[in-house]
Amino acid sequence: KVSVYTATTGRQDPHQIQARPSLIAKARGADLAVCTGAELEIGWLPAVLEQASNPRLSDPETGQFEAARFIQLREKPAKLDRSEGDIHAEGNPHIQTDPRNVLTVALALSQRLAKLDKANAAYYMARHSQFSTRFSAAIAKWEADAAPLRGQKVVVLHKSWIYLEEWLGLKRVAALEPKPGVPASSGYIAEVLSQLQSQPARMILQAAFEDGKSAEFVSERTKTPIVVLPFTVGGNEQAKDLFSLYDDTIRRLKEAMKP
Repeated sequence: KVSVYTATTGRQDPHQIQARPSLIAKARGADLAVCTGAELEIGWLPAVLEQASNPRLSDPETGQFEAARFIQLREKPAKLDRSEGDIHAEGNPHIQTDPRNVLTVALALSQRLAKLDKANAAYYMARHSQFSTRFSAAIAKWEADAAPLRGQKVVVLHKSWIYLEEWLGLKRVAALEPKPGVPASSGYIAEVLSQLQSQPARMILQAAFEDGKSAEFVSERTKTPIVVLPFTVGGNEQAKDLFSLYDDTIRRLKEAMKP
């Protein structure tokens, strides 16, 4: 019942999208704009909506859907200061790394579609019920498969993984950015290497779209494997949909556990 145009791909840095004329043209004909929210798209989506001048998208309560509004966000900054790097005032927006958040968002989105398209409301809610049943069963399987990961120490390239960490019980011991979006200096990397001598990590987590130079440098010196995760649907060839996204994520994390 829905025609979908996806503005971004899983191989793009979600912070660095451009407000292209093609996006503006698509927004002119849309009934609903769906995004993560929590300022993840603040660098481009407001410009797209403004230039599209589409009255259907002007009301945030009907024409705009921000998934993060329905999630308890983590890592809210104690102070709002640009010197702290690319911080998000509302909290960490990378909610899709925990599939339980997807279940919550799926219900909210289904309810919004039912509200906008009342003639097909029952259809949307029935489809949601089917998805929720399948996805809940998949989450239970992923959690059982990932049990050996609980308590494992990890290093992250960018602080994108708090929801994955909490879901699977991973313990972050270091980040390879001193502040979000700020490249690491040689001095900062030296501090991380010193820290990892006393607190070794089992793996280094990197999103598929990220430049992994600092991860490679640390990996070579600590013999810690790098795990490149798809991060979102389309992040690699295996992550074709929500189900295969988490299948591939769990598989890659468990592979790093092997001797």
